[in-house]
Amino acid sequence: MYPVIRLAKEMLKFRKAPPLGLFDTHVSHHVCWPQDIDVWRELNNGRTLTLYDFGRMVLFQRLGVINVMRREGWIGTVAGSSVRYRRRVRLFHRVEMRTRIVGWDARFLYIEQSMWRKGEATSNALMRTAVTDGNGIVPMARAATALGHDGASPPLPDWIAAWAEADARRPWPPEC
Repeated sequence: MYPVIRLAKEMLKFRKAPPLGLFDTHVSHHVCWPQDIDVWRELNNGRTLTLYDFGRMVLFQRLGVINVMRREGWIGTVAGSSVRYRRRVRLFHRVEMRTRIVGWDARFLYIEQSMWRKGEATSNALMRTAVTDGNGIVPMARAATALGHDGASPPLPDWIAAWAEADARRPWPPEC
């Protein structure tokens, strides 16, 4: 079951935090609780993605994205992700999460997230998100303008552009 109470706690905890600039990093801290672990007593990969949800939601709250989306009648969605796991997070370990917008292309917003424990990265996620309305995907230039950003996206790092290009070549629907 989705940890709605934990998400609400995060949103309340940061409700009066200073607003962030569009490319600022939101930092939060989390504990690996018993409901977060797998059979090897470490943070489950699915729960890792759920914790990353929390980071994005609070980032969007601090940026004012949630209010703009409500006003415009838009809905956000994850359109792709790539996660790299490198260090174990075990029961009751505390991690620091960092969440930031990297940039966008015509259709998608790219968000980088990472978890850190004792100065070492435990995982890193690239999330490709989209804004939608009744007509489909809202162009990112329109979404950025609604947020008060009148410039172009910073150039996407090569590794993100390469990932997006490779993913665009992936067959859809799947062949299996």
